[in-house]
Amino acid sequence: MDADKKRVWVSGQYIEVTGAVYDAYMKGDRKIRYFENDLKTERVLMDTDGHIKQIIPSREDSLDRLMDDNAEQFTDHHEIVEDMVLRKISAEKLYQALAELSEKERELIVALFFEEKTERELAAVLGISQPAVHKQKNKILKKLKTFLEK
Repeated sequence: MDADKKRVWVSGQYIEVTGAVYDAYMKGDRKIRYFENDLKTERVLMDTDGHIKQIIPSREDSLDRLMDDNAEQFTDHHEIVEDMVLRKISAEKLYQALAELSEKERELIVALFFEEKTERELAAVLGISQPAVHKQKNKILKKLKTFLEK
């Protein structure tokens, strides 16, 4: 075999080729391995001390992993106009219903739902028990429901 002749493995046997053909074959083979393996696996780069310097993520994701992460492809984060209108109408109805409540009832609802206080915190402020606050809240919510259903 000459010095400029190389061998490549093709169809179960070695074939002698020139250096240029060998280089082209090896370049193509490396490109295939890159697309089949390198893009599909996560790589970790280490510094000289053996500590992780950088993690290069896979450029190809599995559907299972994306579904586990609840990834959404081409999600539209813009709100639909109909949804905005319905929410605005609902909010207006809610504020009208809240206006129908007594001041004491409205203060309880505002504290629990708008100021996000717990029933226990509100009970301490009002000087009553938590079950009493819970009972009042449920009574007021039923009242609001009847206003909203009109």
